[in-house]
Amino acid sequence: MKKLLLAVLVLSSSVFAAPFQVDTAHSKITFKVKHLAISNVYGSFAKYDANIEYDVNSKKLNTLTADVDVNSVDTDNVKRDGHLKSADFFDAKQFPKIAFKLISTSDDEAIAELTIKGITKKVTFDYENNGVIKDPWGNTKLGLSLETKISRKAFGLTWNKVLETGSFVVGDKITINVDIEAKKIN
Repeated sequence: MKKLLLAVLVLSSSVFAAPFQVDTAHSKITFKVKHLAISNVYGSFAKYDANIEYDVNSKKLNTLTADVDVNSVDTDNVKRDGHLKSADFFDAKQFPKIAFKLISTSDDEAIAELTIKGITKKVTFDYENNGVIKDPWGNTKLGLSLETKISRKAFGLTWNKVLETGSFVVGDKITINVDIEAKKIN
């Protein structure tokens, strides 16, 4: 009986989940990293695909997977973007995608597998489930935010140069922010 009840609960949570499509005009994947140990460099990724399933009734995010196109990196500097795509950093020819796969969420935390340069690690994100709303055109929209800090070295992004002060050109800690607005697919 317990197994049957558990099966019904699992099935019912997936029955009410609806697919959502990312609204790229209102979503953003950004990052920042220390430069020369005194300032921050900001960047973003313009191209990505995501698979989202959200249960509007229980307000639970059931599925969030994404592939980010490394070649869409943009730091407002063409030369730096080219260096980031090279084997010194992302090696976009060999590893053209960054992958994200949600494992679980709680009230304010999400755990996901993040794959960069072929290396997969579990990463904990600060998580905001901003819920759903009807927009002026009758569409159901979902808002989510994720933020974390990772060690770039842990993902094989190890290029650097030492400055005369002993610090480095590029910091190790990368802050990642993901803001998603998605439309329910009818």
